[in-house]
Amino acid sequence: MALGLLGTKVGMTQVYNADGSVEPVTVLQVGPCPVMQVRTADRDGYSAVQLGYRDKPRKNATRAEQGHVASGLKSKRKDARLKGGVQLLPKPDCEPQRFVREFRLADAAPVTVTVGQKLGVADVFAGVLAVDVIGTSKGRGYQGVMKRHNFDGLPAAHGAKKVHRQAGSTSSLASNRGTGRPKKGLKRAGQYGNTRVTMRNLAVVRVDAENNLILVRGGTPGFNGSYVMIRPTNKHGSTHGKVAVVEGVKAKVVIQKKGK
Repeated sequence: MALGLLGTKVGMTQVYNADGSVEPVTVLQVGPCPVMQVRTADRDGYSAVQLGYRDKPRKNATRAEQGHVASGLKSKRKDARLKGGVQLLPKPDCEPQRFVREFRLADAAPVTVTVGQKLGVADVFAGVLAVDVIGTSKGRGYQGVMKRHNFDGLPAAHGAKKVHRQAGSTSSLASNRGTGRPKKGLKRAGQYGNTRVTMRNLAVVRVDAENNLILVRGGTPGFNGSYVMIRPTNKHGSTHGKVAVVEGVKAKVVIQKKGK
């Protein structure tokens, strides 16, 4: 996984390209994200960078959240570790963060960020053509098979009585198991939404580093204001376009159609 950033979904709009065509885009407010911790394979068993997003008032933060970011917080455990000669990890010395996530890195990949550094759009997404957006989909509660799995339902003709939206026969749920339990993975009614969703290979239409905004083509999971993770796409062969011009702090990407 490549290093990305944390942000929120602002909403959807549309922008015009130089040729007059319209692009439907989702506006993402990304960063700035302080680096809260850097994990290494030697110490932690894996390599990762822990980022935070949006300050949280200290009066609303727990003592553990305050101690994770503040180096001056007094505690008996900290004093005992210092007396024992344990070298403590560096602290970012920032406010507690509302949204904290880690981005896994390859063990052989060099880590160029330091704890306490604030990463912005220009630091991570300069020249990036496509991104993956990870978020939590909207929760829709308990739904039937027609809405949840796009079933057709049963015939709504003469002889069919109150079965129009049912799933159909369930006589073979455990025909090949011998236990009486339903088969795993069978499509039935249940919880719909409120799950982690990754939208892959979304083209970057515009990057506004001054206002920490990224405009990606298409929709992203979650409601307006929900937290998302954005990273450069890991899909092979991703060629959405070429960087056309960089004007000050704004980088524009021209979308090229396939085959042209």
